[in-house]
Amino acid sequence: MPFAHPLRDAKVTVLRTVLLAACGLGLAGCDAIDSINPFASEKYKTEVVPDVPPNKLYSQGLAKLEDRDYEGATKKFDDLDKQYAYSDWSRKAVLMTAYSNYEGGRYEDAITASKRYLQRHPGSKDAAYAQYLLAMSHYKQIPDVTRDQDRSEKALVALTELVQKYPTSEYAADAKAKIQITRDQLAGKEMEIGRYYLERRNFPAAINRFRDVVSKYQTTRHVEEALERLAEAYMALGIAGEAQTAAAVLGHNFPDSPWYKDAYNLLQSGGLQPREEKASWISKAFRGVIGMDTRTAEAQ
Repeated sequence: MPFAHPLRDAKVTVLRTVLLAACGLGLAGCDAIDSINPFASEKYKTEVVPDVPPNKLYSQGLAKLEDRDYEGATKKFDDLDKQYAYSDWSRKAVLMTAYSNYEGGRYEDAITASKRYLQRHPGSKDAAYAQYLLAMSHYKQIPDVTRDQDRSEKALVALTELVQKYPTSEYAADAKAKIQITRDQLAGKEMEIGRYYLERRNFPAAINRFRDVVSKYQTTRHVEEALERLAEAYMALGIAGEAQTAAAVLGHNFPDSPWYKDAYNLLQSGGLQPREEKASWISKAFRGVIGMDTRTAEAQ
């Protein structure tokens, strides 16, 4: 006879008792178990969400816009795009998503939606507006001149693309005005860095910054100061010819500028007069070798 283990036999007896009790209870046992199950009352049900007609979704999005609920409007237009993909309603929805995000100050989302629209519908009648929303979303994020101007560069690219691709659109005139403002911002940043180097007597580095302003941003308000600062830097380096040319070009193009008076006095203090050297890069910049000067083009 095998050895009986009292503890093991007791456990087997208990287990058999529980199993028999469970079988005997039947449904009553199940009810008892359900009574201690906190999720027993939650039965999974498959819900079929009825399709909302596209015109109704669109109207709901417009209503949210009217209420200035831009996040809610974006959700409605997103739903419209997803539920009616590849339809004309989808095209409208993506554009309105960009607009809703723009109006709500969610510029990065507006940029994403605008790009998506332009990728899907580059030849549509609203492509110019999508490009405008893209450009303006960058433009609205331009920081002050003391900070990095990466956003200004992106705004300039997007605005320029708008004018080039859609020159007859109703947004072209505004884009041109904002291009000038953006270019002025970029020139201002170059001037700030140039002055920084000039104050620390790092004249070559300063000249490089002022040169960018003269070469790239001649139509901005900063070009007068840039020419005077070039005269300062070149005088400090003992490069009299370039200093004289900078002052001469400044005086010829902006004779009433206070910056010209400063440049003139600076040269006189060194026994020099403004005198333009035609071979100088400064002279070439204003004669059209570096970026065609409109005055020279008209004279020709």
